[in-house]
Amino acid sequence: MIANYEVRRIFIDSGSSADILFREAYDQMQLGDVSLEKVNTSLYGFVGEVVHPRGMVSLPLTMGRGTAWKTCLLKFLVVDVPSAYNVMLGRPMLNTFQAVVSTYHMKIKFPTPGGVGGVGEVQGDPLQSRRCYVEAIRKGQKRSVDDAPDQVPPSKKGRTLEGENSEETETPAKVQPADELLNIEIIPENPDKTTRIGSHLGEEAKKEITLCLQRNADIFAWTSQDLEGIDPQVITHHLNIDPSYKPVKQKKRHFEPEKDKIIHAEVNKLMAAGHIEEIQFPE
Repeated sequence: MIANYEVRRIFIDSGSSADILFREAYDQMQLGDVSLEKVNTSLYGFVGEVVHPRGMVSLPLTMGRGTAWKTCLLKFLVVDVPSAYNVMLGRPMLNTFQAVVSTYHMKIKFPTPGGVGGVGEVQGDPLQSRRCYVEAIRKGQKRSVDDAPDQVPPSKKGRTLEGENSEETETPAKVQPADELLNIEIIPENPDKTTRIGSHLGEEAKKEITLCLQRNADIFAWTSQDLEGIDPQVITHHLNIDPSYKPVKQKKRHFEPEKDKIIHAEVNKLMAAGHIEEIQFPE
């Protein structure tokens, strides 16, 4: 709970150096007289751009259940950017609560004054996590948390700030090509050697690009033999071998007939491509 609100859709990011409260969730809390403190720091990492926080607010965060719970005062940076989450908790929260995170078990554990063994825990919801993931990857669609209850009075029981109907299911967005592609022949004498350009281009642009590619057909690597590699003066790979040791021929391994056929086929492919060659080892 944050400031007497039961907040869901919280992202735990152990790589974040700040605890983030997104503006839409902050507005829905209707904190009223709780004012934002001005901050001069900027955040990096939101869709590759710099984000300037609206301010900082100190709010109590309560985690746990039953008698194993703990409350600490955290400083949240309020950020006005679209997000699939309401809150992002980073290293400051983890350090304050002395919490340990297990991504495999989707669970957080932390010491508490009460409870069995003096350890509290928070269990993540895989279904809610999946919904947040789907919403986060939805391209071009504004995220919102407008589904939270309206005009719910403060109470000791708290209020729920969820951001999405828990009964709603999401369909993962499918990746679609940005444009239809058009095959063009790089070498007219060999129609198998082609590449593709965008079909939305104008006729003049298509013609210029096609001619440019055909004039520079020698830069294309159609087979592995066309890859000349890197100049040894730039970089060279050496095996870490001690030349003072005598080379030893390893004992031949025997495989099942089915596996042996597959191995021979793969070796022949590598030899045909020029990636490997046969050498003779001493007895």
